[in-house]
Amino acid sequence: MKNDEPTVGRRVLLRTAVFLGVAAAAGLVTTGGEGLPGPPPGTGEGPGPEAGPGPRAAAGAPGTLPRAAADTSYRLSPMTAEAPARPPAVKPAVRTRPIEGLPADPSTAGAMALTFDDGPDPRYTPGILDCLARHGVRAVFFVCGEMAAENRDLLRRMVAEGHVIGNHTWTHPLIPKLSRPALLSEIGRTSEVVRQAVGEAPLWFRAPYGAWNRAAFEIGAELGMEPLAWTVDSLDWTEPGTTAIVSRVLKGAAPGVIVLSHDAGGDRSQSVRAVNAYLPQLLARGYRMTLPTLPAPQPR
Repeated sequence: MKNDEPTVGRRVLLRTAVFLGVAAAAGLVTTGGEGLPGPPPGTGEGPGPEAGPGPRAAAGAPGTLPRAAADTSYRLSPMTAEAPARPPAVKPAVRTRPIEGLPADPSTAGAMALTFDDGPDPRYTPGILDCLARHGVRAVFFVCGEMAAENRDLLRRMVAEGHVIGNHTWTHPLIPKLSRPALLSEIGRTSEVVRQAVGEAPLWFRAPYGAWNRAAFEIGAELGMEPLAWTVDSLDWTEPGTTAIVSRVLKGAAPGVIVLSHDAGGDRSQSVRAVNAYLPQLLARGYRMTLPTLPAPQPR
């Protein structure tokens, strides 16, 4: 056994030298003696590798991280992690009634809003847009998804000319007869096709036939929309004649009024002629056509 002792000693020295060489290459050994490893495993002098580094190796120089720790920290903290997080959008409150008129404040004195449902229809919508453009007036168009998907160029024209696009479901169903998943599809698909066409989803929603229920208010709010109704129905959808439509709108005109008309869903040639007749008369009476403003969001 005595003849083996020098051999064992040399083996220990060789193993130590190899370990120090590897550690130096990895940057674990410094010139000031900081971070020196303990005795190699198997010598009975200090912990094995499973015990982890000693306190000096973990601490490194005062005020600095060990190189290995710094490298790991860099890999786990890419530069993009330092960018400020975007604050979550505040969704509208779930209402129990739709908004039915413009707010009564000095900014809306003499103001009215024109809204058109069911389009866009290439037979009638362009004529209404032309009339609005001649008089420098903007309006809200509550579009049906199935019509919007086929007429995206009209959606883009609406936005380019300063109008607002609202959501009027996909197929114009009677909402209370729909299941919640079906209603979500009707509203969600319409918002998506508008977003694809103009880059932004609608911020206003209107129930077909004015038939609201709790699911409509909830889904609309979840999709970031406020519910908007009306105060004057032109009844143009009944096709009563141009004169009757004009008379009804002029008779109902008042500050804060929201007028309901249609640019699709049937023969809307009377609606096109009517807006060409009543709009200049409203302006001559001192009314100004405006857009509804979104209520201040409330945290939920």
